Parts: sequence; structure tokens; C-alpha cells
Amino acid sequence: MIQYRSKLSCLILLIWASACTELTPEQVAQHSLTPKVLVIGIDGIRPDVLMDVNTPNLDKLAEEGSFTSHAMTGYPSVSGPGWSSMLIGVWPEKHGVTDNSFEGERYDDFPDFLTRIEQIRPELSTFAVADWVPLGRSDQGRPTISDAVDVKHVLDGYEVGWAEADARSVQLAVQQLEGSDPDALFVYLGNPDEVSHEHNSIGSEYRGAIALADEHVGILVEAIRARATYGEEDWLILSSTDHGRRSDGGHGGDTEEERTIYFLANGPSVITGTPPDSIFIVDVAVTALTHLAIQIDPSWQLDGKPVGIR
Repeated sequence: MIQYRSKLSCLILLIWASACTELTPEQVAQHSLTPKVLVIGIDGIRPDVLMDVNTPNLDKLAEEGSFTSHAMTGYPSVSGPGWSSMLIGVWPEKHGVTDNSFEGERYDDFPDFLTRIEQIRPELSTFAVADWVPLGRSDQGRPTISDAVDVKHVLDGYEVGWAEADARSVQLAVQQLEGSDPDALFVYLGNPDEVSHEHNSIGSEYRGAIALADEHVGILVEAIRARATYGEEDWLILSSTDHGRRSDGGHGGDTEEERTIYFLANGPSVITGTPPDSIFIVDVAVTALTHLAIQIDPSWQLDGKPVGIR
């Protein structure tokens, strides 16, 4: 009798385990897709202005995915620490960048998420393009995005002109999507921030630059969806910014308008709607890594968390 009960208990446990692990058809289809990620970073976007500008491409991504205009960046609210925090997943106290001089960077200890991918899963293909030079090239110390990335393009927005440099950056990314098989991409667009600084405002010129950035987003999304293998891929598209700004176009302080940023996620793995939890700039890198099934090692000391994805 004891032996019979033992066998019966085992049978019940097996049936229960099978039922618990049974996946829906949608989940089965999703798990059979190849995860890929595109991170689009647009410099200096104030979320309330973004919401007021006609941005059909970002709007559609947000409508189909997850979006908040109340995410937060760190302090000081300038580009050096902001992009370092987004691309690495830790706050300035760890990565060491506290201004745009990048002095004190600790990128050897805290590498960008694309370099993490190369370290953990070198078989994956990584790509980055940026027209703010310090993100990809440095005469002193190390750039934010390391040379371990498979394909890296660095343009100079000051030399080329920011609108033109952004357009060229997008075309380089499109060429990569059309002619290769990238798994993780980062595309930086710097024009909106520079336009706001040039005009010392968040007025019509700045809003026009945001609208132009939205056009670039549409080109990138179209290139992804035109891929012959798109039906076999699970693309996660993330977009965010490094800081907000004051009405005079300035930033760097600790005010709400300077530190409030947006966060957008789109793709089959995304939980649609407004994220229930507080979102921070350091969550972007961790979300990208998690989507690519890279186990977060506690020894990396990452401050971010995966958000908006299943």
C-alpha cells in the first residue's frame, strides 16, 4: 500500500509539473523566435515637449508597446554620466563619470552592455553608431562604448553638422540591418540636444529637431521589419534619453524638468501599457541584456532591473 501511494504521488507530481510548464501557442511561438535588440538613444529629450510634438513613429511604438514620460535619470543631468548610466546599467558612483570630461571613468570595471554581450556571448553580433565622439572614441582613457563591439562607427556631429550626422548614423544602422545579421544595436541621435543649446530654448527649432529624430526612428523600424528573417525574430526596440532640460535649454541640475526622461519599449516580448514600477535610466541596459537571455551576474553590481518585458 505504501509503495502504491508512493507511485501514485509521483504520478500526480508528474502530471502537475507537466501542466505547470505547458505553454500557450503564443508563448511557444515567442520562445521559438531569435531575440534581438535595438536601443535608440535621443539626446536631451524633455518628455512633456516630446508628448506635444507630432511624432507618429514613436507614438505608434508606444501605442503598441510600453511607454512612460516619468522615468528618471541621475545627477548631474548631463550627457557624460547620463549615457554612461544608460549604456552600462550603473550610477555615476560606480562608473565614475560625473561630467562631460569623462575623467575618473571606470569602464574596465563597468563596461557598456554591448561589451558585456561580447564577453558573455561572443557569437552574437553587436553594432553601435554615435555622432557624439566621446561615446565611441577617446584620446584619453577609454570611450563609453568599447572597441570590443563588432562594428562601431563614430561620427563628429560638430564637424559634419548634427542633423546630417544623425542622418548618416541612421543610414549606417540601416545598412547593417540590411546587409548583416546583428543581434544588438545602439544608435545615438544628438541633434535635438544641440539645437536646444544653440537656441537656448525648447521652442520651435527644438521641436522640429525632435520631429526629425522621429523620422529617423521610423526609418530604423522600417529596416527591421523589412528584414527577410523578421518573422523568425523577436525584436525588442528600446528608446530613451540621457536627461531632460529647463525652458532655457539648459540642464545639469537636480530639478524635475532636468531629470525626468522618457522610456519606451516595443516588441513581442513587451508587456503593453504604462510600466507599473518606477523606471530609471540604468534599467535600459539591463532590459536589453535580459531580453538576449544573458544572465545578470551579481558580481557585475548592476543597479538597473529589466522592465516592461516578459
